[in-house]
Amino acid sequence: MNRIFQATFSALLLCLPGLAAVAAPIPIMILDGESGGPYHNWKLTTPVLKRELEETGLFKVTVVTAPRSDGDFSNFKPEFSRYKAIVMNYDAPDWPANLRAQFEDYVRKGGGLIIVHAADNAFPNWPAYNLMIGIGGWRHRTEQAGPYWYWKDGKLVSDPSPGPTGSHGARLPFQIVTRDAAHPIMRGLPPVWVHVNDELYATLRGPGKNMTVLATAHSDPKNKGTGHDEPIIMVLRYGKGRIFHTTLGHDVFALSCVGFITIFQRGTEWAATGKVTQKAPANFPTADSVSYRVDIAEMDPAFLKGASPVVAAK
Repeated sequence: MNRIFQATFSALLLCLPGLAAVAAPIPIMILDGESGGPYHNWKLTTPVLKRELEETGLFKVTVVTAPRSDGDFSNFKPEFSRYKAIVMNYDAPDWPANLRAQFEDYVRKGGGLIIVHAADNAFPNWPAYNLMIGIGGWRHRTEQAGPYWYWKDGKLVSDPSPGPTGSHGARLPFQIVTRDAAHPIMRGLPPVWVHVNDELYATLRGPGKNMTVLATAHSDPKNKGTGHDEPIIMVLRYGKGRIFHTTLGHDVFALSCVGFITIFQRGTEWAATGKVTQKAPANFPTADSVSYRVDIAEMDPAFLKGASPVVAAK
């Protein structure tokens, strides 16, 4: 019996290195530090994003706060290579050339990238970044940034004609329609579900290269919309790097949506590893009802005071 026990114990020890490697958390950086205006309060939203990733047990998250674009970058030396993926919660007009080159090199060689909401407003004049995000808006972008992309007749189409770059109506709930149900990020999710009050980004322009749209939302003309189905969730490739891009997530309440949380957690895992192991939660929103987490919404003091958006429209 002792020999059997010893042999079994030895076999288990041999397995432990492999088990430890599987169980090791995935290192993720959240990069924040600047917003394009009085909105997009990264000091409130970064803790939410960090909590949503870490609660899965899959990720170890480090927050790195960059200087403003007009600040001193001499001591800002992020070690991108230490992380499997970077979550951009940052909206700046420019970076020093050497930092841009380091970032490009990181993604090109296989680093993951997650673009959340206004991070696609950033860096309008940085060609590589605009290839990474596929489409973006605001910050004086014009048709020179690339065509306007939207979904029509079952496919992604582009319109190169002049026009605005970046728009949205009032923050209301809206339906999200899956366009690629086979992708690991979307697999097992409802074909249609309602997202809580948020900005529905429209008229986004960009190169649109190596971009696969996973889901869209209809921009309603009754809410200053385009009448088109706008890309809301997408994935891209830049070199060996995987990019997950969602235009959702204006504020803490938008981030509290169970639908957002699910695709953010899954999208981060996919960008970092190329796989998705997480199951859809039982309380995922449906085609006619929202689902949000009060414990997340309450991370915004405005919600506690009743000043945050309420779910009032479909």
